[in-house]
Amino acid sequence: MRKISWIKAALKDFQGLPPSVQERVKYALEIAAAGEMADNAKPMKGFDAGVFEISVGYRGDAFRTIYAIKLGDDIWVLHAFQKKSTQGIKTPQREIDLVNERIRRVKETLR
Repeated sequence: MRKISWIKAALKDFQGLPPSVQERVKYALEIAAAGEMADNAKPMKGFDAGVFEISVGYRGDAFRTIYAIKLGDDIWVLHAFQKKSTQGIKTPQREIDLVNERIRRVKETLR
């Protein structure tokens, strides 16, 4: 079982999600920590291997949590947000940029 580590800002964002969304994400993260992939998780396009997104639908809204498995020994939760894309299913660029920045920071911290 791998440890699940959180970027502080990602945890704060996550805590703002509806409780039932949080429960489903935590369950998916526990599955990832055990070395498997939950049904609602998939590799995130546009990133190196090892970056995944957990998708949860709730009351007509879409929520995403992004985590990485290849940053040290832990699973790192990088970002959690309600998806409000104006481009269909595509993840907004600002969210992608934020994930990239947080990956960079975790890598620097682990050096």
